[in-house]
Amino acid sequence: MGIADQFKDKAQELADQAKQKSGQGKDEAKDRSSESRDRKPDTSGMKDRAQDATDRARERFDR
Repeated sequence: MGIADQFKDKAQELADQAKQKSGQGKDEAKDRSSESRDRKPDTSGMKDRAQDATDRARERFDR
């Protein structure tokens, strides 16, 4: 095997490793995304409170 073949083999090996790491990074990003979605607090109660406060302020100033 010549030196050129060794370089080609090594380049192919590094390219394969890069593809694997790239795929792993995408999987990890998807996992983090789904985890953050699961941890997201329920904001519907907060929206209701904000709407109530807005309604009260309108009633107060519409008089």
